[in-house]
Amino acid sequence: MASRDARPLIAHVMYRFDVGGLENGVVNLINHMPPDAYRHVIIALTEITDFRQRIRRDDVEFIALNKRPGHALWNYPRLFRLFRKLRPSIIHTRNLAALELVVPAWAAGVPVRIHGEHGRDVGDLDGSNRKYQWVRRFYRPFVTYYIALSRDLEDYLTDTVGMARTEVAQIYNGVDAERFFPAARREQIRDCPFTGEDLWLVGTVGRMQTVKNQTDLAKAFIAALRMAPELKSAMRLVMVGDGPLRAASLALLEQAGCADLAWLPGERGDVPEILRGLDCFALPSLAEGISNTILEAMASGLPVVATDVGGNRELIEEGMTGTLVSSGDVQAMAREIVALARNRERAQDMGRAGRLAVERKYSMAAMVRQYQGLYDHCLAARAR
Repeated sequence: MASRDARPLIAHVMYRFDVGGLENGVVNLINHMPPDAYRHVIIALTEITDFRQRIRRDDVEFIALNKRPGHALWNYPRLFRLFRKLRPSIIHTRNLAALELVVPAWAAGVPVRIHGEHGRDVGDLDGSNRKYQWVRRFYRPFVTYYIALSRDLEDYLTDTVGMARTEVAQIYNGVDAERFFPAARREQIRDCPFTGEDLWLVGTVGRMQTVKNQTDLAKAFIAALRMAPELKSAMRLVMVGDGPLRAASLALLEQAGCADLAWLPGERGDVPEILRGLDCFALPSLAEGISNTILEAMASGLPVVATDVGGNRELIEEGMTGTLVSSGDVQAMAREIVALARNRERAQDMGRAGRLAVERKYSMAAMVRQYQGLYDHCLAARAR
């Protein structure tokens, strides 16, 4: 039965609702959108974890489908009934794994079906996978509108997949600049063994999965110490997050004899405080959409050394807010880390410039305004 609440309902659909950039963007959008504008339900194809506690509103429903691997075709009758029961005005699927749900939503009469492209994974790092292109083309008739988080993804949808420019909106992630802010002086990270004021901490935060490629940062740290042995007394590595690459990174550091200079605590819930405890942020990803962690690091006043993939080039102003290196070029990342460690004043100048860029271009208010405007526009167009 449909709710008597007059606010339109948005069904946000994703593969899994857990710690991650995509999911963090959904949290920020719901938490910052005016509560009288829309109701929200979060649908995860697989599971919903304690990450749901990040949602501050008490009127958001959570539904985990516990789907098994493979196509959701056999679940279409169940999904049809779910959408008929919920009667959302909008379904907003995110990334390829959730795209197929636009079909049962269409069959159930959901009037607006929006699909968002947030980034790429290891199976399609450069967007050249023809199978994935054809999958997107197959579902195109069931999609009302597309959202691309970066210009890179917008060009992929229009130039490679073949969507019309009028069907695609490009909307950058926003960052919570009140939650992520610079420290007057580097703060002490809770439980971190590196406490000296003379130390210089380079670090990263994120899921330790193949596409994030944290092992290259471990290799770059090892290479940096070999390039500049005088930095061994001051430079330390912090890698926050969990996943298969955590053990692999630890093994690399132990083999190189510098595990005592690194701290890998696993997943943490105090990311803003951790960023305020770093001097430099590094991101060695193989692929990105618009990186939430880069925006959070910039908002925290940190210089960024990142790989030149996806939308990273759109966020980092070369030489002003950070530097870009080729994906997989461990030596180049090591050189940039060494350069900033040797010139702390330049690193701090980059961090200040990054904070100003966030305030100017990547505010939470701007992101929410664009999403809400698109939702309003699509509903109004449907009504007409």
